[in-house]
Amino acid sequence: MKKGKQQSGVPNYNELINPTLKVLQLLGGSGKNDEIYNEVVKILNLPDNVIDIPNGEGSQSELEYRLAWARTYLKKYGAIDNSARAVWSVTSAYMNIEELDVNEVLRKVRSQYAIGKTTAPVPEMTPEIDESELPDEIKPWRKKLYDVLINMDAYAFERLSQRLLRESGFTHVEVTKKSGDGGIDGIGKLKINGIFSFNIAFQCKRYKDSSPIGSPAIRDFRGSLTTNIEKAIFITTSTFSKAAKEEASEPGKQQIDLMDGEEFISKLAEFGIGVKEVTDYEIDESYFSTV
Repeated sequence: MKKGKQQSGVPNYNELINPTLKVLQLLGGSGKNDEIYNEVVKILNLPDNVIDIPNGEGSQSELEYRLAWARTYLKKYGAIDNSARAVWSVTSAYMNIEELDVNEVLRKVRSQYAIGKTTAPVPEMTPEIDESELPDEIKPWRKKLYDVLINMDAYAFERLSQRLLRESGFTHVEVTKKSGDGGIDGIGKLKINGIFSFNIAFQCKRYKDSSPIGSPAIRDFRGSLTTNIEKAIFITTSTFSKAAKEEASEPGKQQIDLMDGEEFISKLAEFGIGVKEVTDYEIDESYFSTV
């Protein structure tokens, strides 16, 4: 698989291999996708106009897409691993390794999976690799589900969000209106440990284009919140710009929790809402020929 378009300023995935390893080491040896992303942005000092570039083929930014490939190569190389809870960790042999030979990483992984489709020591923007070895975040089923979501009726997407929040532990979840105007799309309650209860409000944005949600949308949502709302969630099929994330968590203001398209899709899969896991088998033909 190879992307044909150049995205100016976004580091190629091979250029993100060492920064990803370094960030995980700085995080104490482990971290989740968003933590890795945030720290890579910091150490590479990437500007907003670069990190907000959408991938165009899903609900990720181009940087998130390439970081997914960098993590995949590091995992196949044996430098990092990931748990069922999507936590990435540095393997013991690489915890104190300051820098990897990127060309060696690419050579070893490509040799391992018999890829070898390019003679260039450093490949183009994204690697050529068998579809079965795609990073989890860009598996074909996720792209297909993303296409389904962005073509849903807006009110149906609100009801789907309502179902997802219920599966996540929310109660008394109601969709309050059928048209989006920057205000509240629904309300509910969240009880933690069966003791603490919070009134929550949510807004849903189903975008057909891949443009990230900006800070004005966050401010508009916050402005619609009434005094009895203690928690707020902004849900979208798209991504959030850096400015939107900063606005959502700005000190002294009502905090807004954000759920982008990638997290929304992951939650649908986790709760089995509209999707089913399929088990497949790889046939070892050489075994049968030598029995």
